[in-house]
Amino acid sequence: MLSGRRLDLLDPSPLDIEIADIAHGLARVARWNGQTRGAHPFSVAQHCLVVERLVQELQPGLARTHRLAALLHDAPEYVIGDLISPFKAAVGIDYKDFEGKLLAAIHVRFGISPHTPEEVAALIKRADCISAFHEATQLAGFEAGEARNFFGQPPDRLRTPKLVPLSPSEAERHFLERFRRLAV
Repeated sequence: MLSGRRLDLLDPSPLDIEIADIAHGLARVARWNGQTRGAHPFSVAQHCLVVERLVQELQPGLARTHRLAALLHDAPEYVIGDLISPFKAAVGIDYKDFEGKLLAAIHVRFGISPHTPEEVAALIKRADCISAFHEATQLAGFEAGEARNFFGQPPDRLRTPKLVPLSPSEAERHFLERFRRLAV
């Protein structure tokens, strides 16, 4: 990693994880394999910011640590990339387990329980799908009906995020700023 840390992907240690490495990596990983509109790819860092905001809108007053878990929900992708679900299944290893070990180490590093409570995980997944719907329709060329088939219908009561892909440096900066506000 740029911090000088070395991370064993098969046995990740929380001591080898730095938020600057996560922010830097996620800001340079493109959602939708880069197949989005805009001057820059829509990054996983920016997606994580949207998901954390949606979690807060869906459940105001949610504990800070659970909002931090939402911000970090895709953090393993800073080293393993953003693979589409069909490819994960085709890889042949238990990818969810592999990703879960890394996410647990990230959680421990930042003072979050390594296992997210089921109701919080479901809330984060719901916000993830809402974000994916808006990304699909605003950036990836999906029609609303097609996006609804894949991701469901977003609740009308939520503000529709206006998605404009940021440069990697801007996405990294915003991600770090949000992390610092939540990690106090």
